[in-house]
Amino acid sequence: MELKCAVQMYNWGKNGMDSMVATLMKSANADFVVDEQKNYAELWMGTHENGPSYLKDADVSLQKYIQENIEVLGSDTVQTFGSNLPFLFKVLSINKALSIQVHPNKEKAKELHKLYPNIYRDPNHKPELAIALTPFEALCGFRPINEIKDYLNNIPELVAVIGEANVSLLLRAADSMVSDVLQQCFRSLMTCDSNEVTRQLKNLINRLHDIDDSYKQWIKADLLKRLHMDYPGDVGCFTIYLFNYMMLQPGEAIYIGPNIPHAYLSGDCIECMACSDNVIRAGLTPKLKDVPTLIQILSFECESLSAKKIQPSREDLFTEVFRPPMPEFAVAKITLPPGRPSYNLKPRSSASILLIVDGKAGISSKIFSRGSVLFIPANDEVEIKVLCGCHPMLMFQAFPNI
Repeated sequence: MELKCAVQMYNWGKNGMDSMVATLMKSANADFVVDEQKNYAELWMGTHENGPSYLKDADVSLQKYIQENIEVLGSDTVQTFGSNLPFLFKVLSINKALSIQVHPNKEKAKELHKLYPNIYRDPNHKPELAIALTPFEALCGFRPINEIKDYLNNIPELVAVIGEANVSLLLRAADSMVSDVLQQCFRSLMTCDSNEVTRQLKNLINRLHDIDDSYKQWIKADLLKRLHMDYPGDVGCFTIYLFNYMMLQPGEAIYIGPNIPHAYLSGDCIECMACSDNVIRAGLTPKLKDVPTLIQILSFECESLSAKKIQPSREDLFTEVFRPPMPEFAVAKITLPPGRPSYNLKPRSSASILLIVDGKAGISSKIFSRGSVLFIPANDEVEIKVLCGCHPMLMFQAFPNI
């Protein structure tokens, strides 16, 4: 069953046809009009109330269809999650940095939703998986402590906004005390007077003109200037020296569990998460910042960026599956080479959503092109006839990880 899906127009999204979200929608929906002046940031595929999908032929919401035909979810899903699709599937097209953010665990999500329902609109957690479709920049988790200390020893402006006393404590902290002192340093940074943050950022950026190329590369001069241009005077610009910076190549993925600080910076990706829209923000955003809550729940564990990457397992010659340590979702990446006439999708015991990113397919006597989104009931056998044989066909399939 083909779905008609929601598009979110956030200001960090790519403009018009530069956005993969827009081009996918336009390819699969002849009546979709792209406005070159608008930002097409996210394509939502699922049942979340902030952007629900509809059955294209019946104009019935996917949520309503599932409620009336609960067997399509599969018995394991119903037993584990009730009558709800437990994941939200997305495509993101990022032109400038998303906010520095963290997602609460289930217990904290319920508490925040009860206390502040207008801000935290659902009681669910939001672990997420991002798979790069293009070169994809992100900040994720705190750097190894030696890298953080190296920046503190060489960037006086960073020391000024964190505070010399705090920095001195961190540089001398025993391993067992690093997390506590790092928390103190991060709190000091995020609550620093905004005028002082603006002054120190300008000092640092002005100083970049007088340093050699190797130092510019180490200090991430281009990234700092880009973030400062998009979010002038924002304290989040300094976090590039505390968080892991990574550039994912197409097909590489990161998993972000509860309480892990992160910010996506640029590029296009497939994203899948538990069905939630709970976000606690602290920087690089004009939206509401909730610094006290973010610091309260934040994980201050320092890990290398490789620890944030997630490797897929090979399911067959053409399919590899990313399985994060959460039951709500897994994502299969399916690549069919040129010249292969057909492929049988592996039947899943749970309902799934299939997105065609590249290529054209014949399924059940219908033709589906790039950007088509299909809901597949549990245990359905689906044969895909490849109709465009000159390029690889690329698809992603999201389903519960049970």
